Amino acid sequence: MAMMKHAYRTVGITARSDIANLGEIVTLIAEIVRKAKANVLLDCERCTDPSIKKFGCFKHTKDLDLLIILGGDGTILRAVREMDDFSVPILSINRGTIGFLTEMEMKSVHMLTDFLEGHGTIEERSLLHVTAIRGTKKLFEGKVLNEAVIAQGAIARLIDLKTSVNGDPLAVFHADGVIIATPTGSTAYSLAAGGPIVHPKLRATILTPINPHSFTQKPLVLPAENEVEIHILTKKNRFEDVQVSLTLDGQTYVTLRKGDVVRAKIAKETVKFLRRSEETYFSTLRTKLKWGERLPIKENED
Repeated sequence: MAMMKHAYRTVGITARSDIANLGEIVTLIAEIVRKAKANVLLDCERCTDPSIKKFGCFKHTKDLDLLIILGGDGTILRAVREMDDFSVPILSINRGTIGFLTEMEMKSVHMLTDFLEGHGTIEERSLLHVTAIRGTKKLFEGKVLNEAVIAQGAIARLIDLKTSVNGDPLAVFHADGVIIATPTGSTAYSLAAGGPIVHPKLRATILTPINPHSFTQKPLVLPAENEVEIHILTKKNRFEDVQVSLTLDGQTYVTLRKGDVVRAKIAKETVKFLRRSEETYFSTLRTKLKWGERLPIKENED
């Protein structure tokens, strides 16, 4: 992380489109930005309330100095996936549920002024570059913040996923699927599937099989330089082909079939989160995931 030494001249605002009183909230944030003598541009595809039409729009993050994200973790994942310039820092205000990745709540929105004047630190998070290929056709290519998940669909049957690392055979996972996660994604689906919590400062890839048939197939943490390659080996059953899908950050869906290949590797680019202080990760684990807390013990009432 590095201390910020400059103010922001052009600030973009994007939001979850179904937030209650979105127009009022965006107007409040925009006025704080304007008082800091910065220009305001909106993601007009989602900020559609008639009361905020007076503000201009942005189409590319490369035109911004700072992007304010209003919503929860899902909004952050969507906004990051749509970014075309990862040098632009993001500042997130929670209007979702848990808001594990968000920096502040609306009750602290007055702190925006300090950020806009150049205070705060930058926390860099790794991105996963994912490519899905069918023969010579590219089904998907892009970057995700949390994870790429290859999993079986409607038919409840295990699938075979031939997995290699840097071209070296690793295993054929006979499982419900496989999760390829960043350290940021280690506290999401990968954690629910039994994967480890990996500190976001580490550049690593987490490979977590989902309900593997073999007890020897455990989660694996790989160096960021390693490329994971997975070949889909679906088999026909007596009813229909087993359905396999690639899901990216829980939001983008790609249908896969036998012979398709998915490649994933930590990207050179990083996402830059604007934070108040350098070390908030462990407090976030405690407060939002209740990590390390002991369950209450009920005394015997007899």
